[in-house]
Amino acid sequence: MSISEKSGYHHGDLRATLLTTAMQMLENGETFSLRAIARNAGVSPTAPYRHFPDRDALEAALAVKGFSDLKHDLTDGHDLPTSIADLAEFGVTYVDFALRRPALFRLMFGNPCDDSNDERVKAADALHELLGQALAHVAPEADTTALACAGWSLAHGLAFLHLDGKLPADSPEAVADRVRSAFLAITTIQDGSEKRRRS
Repeated sequence: MSISEKSGYHHGDLRATLLTTAMQMLENGETFSLRAIARNAGVSPTAPYRHFPDRDALEAALAVKGFSDLKHDLTDGHDLPTSIADLAEFGVTYVDFALRRPALFRLMFGNPCDDSNDERVKAADALHELLGQALAHVAPEADTTALACAGWSLAHGLAFLHLDGKLPADSPEAVADRVRSAFLAITTIQDGSEKRRRS
């Protein structure tokens, strides 16, 4: 039985099916290889190599999907932040994504970004650009590059502290409150410094 007979594929659907299968295996904690993915997708062992020359290429494609999904979560139904409280919600969404999809999150950030992979670089850059825009919207007169690095570091650090069990992740609500508190605490320090300079 051919691939098209077995799965109802049309030309061009194979790559998407392989990525969906690989994502499911990754997020289910299954060890995967290109052959294992082919087996789970119900295609020939050599079929994945039409789109992914090796596992690194497949993982890069999964990372691209992860960056896209994270950006979607950050922007879906939300305007750009206009306050620190809004910005904290960006952090909540970021950490929530990490805890809901830990294997994908670790894959996205656990490997050095391959500068030769245009798709992965563009997907990561699009996320960084969104964070920069968000911070520029909240603090237009500040150094947005430094602020973006600081904001990302805070959210990213909180994500991994929860993932690694250094901070409890008893419930999404408790995690969200902790992230909000961390963002607001940094603002409090900044406000205090400004007041002391003015006095």
